Amino acid sequence: MLPGLARLDHVGFTVPDLDAARDFLVDVLGCEYMYTLGPYADAGDWMAEHLGVHPRAVMRELHFFRCGGQAVFEVFQYEAPGQNQVQPRNSDIGGHHVALYVDDLDAAVAYLKDKGVTVLGEPTSSKGPSEGQRWIYFLAPWGMQFELVSYPGGKAFDRGVTS
Repeated sequence: MLPGLARLDHVGFTVPDLDAARDFLVDVLGCEYMYTLGPYADAGDWMAEHLGVHPRAVMRELHFFRCGGQAVFEVFQYEAPGQNQVQPRNSDIGGHHVALYVDDLDAAVAYLKDKGVTVLGEPTSSKGPSEGQRWIYFLAPWGMQFELVSYPGGKAFDRGVTS
């Protein structure tokens, strides 16, 4: 075990437009804007050595958001030589999504659709150890995948059912 591991602290992701991301995260998802840092740039190799990005990358700004009273999003806007402008899919290496728990999945889906958010398909009911959970994916305006999950009665796994 990683010594001292206590919990997840935050999730960071890069967006093409921080103002649009802030509007979506605050006005649609209901996250709380916390604070801003930046810009950051370095004439040497610090950006490559410490962040694994191009040494001439410029992190214009980053915003921190609290969502649902606990999850913290660290949202970056970078400019970098050779920057990939295509959002990875879940099936791509480095693909990802952020899952948000909601108490009432149907009400949350209706709300997103009413706000003009792209919702992918219809809610799916899980099977096996996740039975009792329903979920659905939706897209942020910049194409990043988010997921809503709900299991108000718990999952089968929580009840000792593993197959």
